[in-house]
This record gives sequence, structure tokens and C-alpha cells, in this order.
Amino acid sequence: MTIVKGRVRWIEGEQFIGRIEGDQCSVILGEGGISPMKLLLLSVAGCTAYDVVMILEKMREPIKGLEVEIEGVRREEHPRIYKEVTIHYRIYGNVDEKKARRAIELSQEKYCSASAHLKLSGTNVKYTLEIIRDDEPPSKLSK
Repeated sequence: MTIVKGRVRWIEGEQFIGRIEGDQCSVILGEGGISPMKLLLLSVAGCTAYDVVMILEKMREPIKGLEVEIEGVRREEHPRIYKEVTIHYRIYGNVDEKKARRAIELSQEKYCSASAHLKLSGTNVKYTLEIIRDDEPPSKLSK
């Protein structure tokens, strides 16, 4: 079992600062910073980006770069959780499409804990994939 501890401290007005114990950085939440729900989206994007890069490298695919764009639609009623999230993966390099899809599926179905949290709350998580090869124009592929 892994225990993670953190602390959020109120600064003033609508501004808070948060830090996870043992980490080197802090995050400003609220005014002058990022909202917790937006941070949740970035957490999902960061989690799955890490997975996809590590998996493609283990597959020995020639990945040169990765960008993950994420968009969430929230409910109008409280709690205003995300009801739908779309993740767009933009992979740079001559990466095999089937292997890229497999890396994304492994991330989304097995490894990305942040995505799993969204799905457990009932969020519909979907993705699109774009591979930008060294020798051809970009191709857009959707799931």
C-alpha cells in the first residue's frame, strides 16, 4: 500500500497553495493559479502521456515527441464532475499506428490511475490519435 500525503493552505481571498509531501514543487490553486478541476484534467493528461511514452519506448518505437490535449465537459448541477473527457494524442515520429493505439489502450485500460478515477465517477473518456511522421503530412485517426 502506498500512502501519499499533501497539504493545502489558504493564502488569502480565493487563493490556496498545495504541496505533496516530499515533492519539490507547489501549486497555486484558485485565484492567480489553477482550479482544482482543471488540475484534475492536467493530471489525467500527464498520467496518460507518461504511460504512452514509456510503453512506446519499451516497444522500441521511434517516438520523437508527444503532446496530449485534453478537453472536459462538466455537469451543470453540483457536484460539477466531468461527464465527458476527450484526450487527443499527437505523437511525433515514425511510430507504428497499431503500436501507438496499443500503448494508448494499455494506458487507458490498465495503467493510468487518473483516468480510472474519472471513469469510476461515470465520466465517458474517449480519445483521438494523430501521428506526425517525419516524411509525410499529419494523419488524424479517431477511436
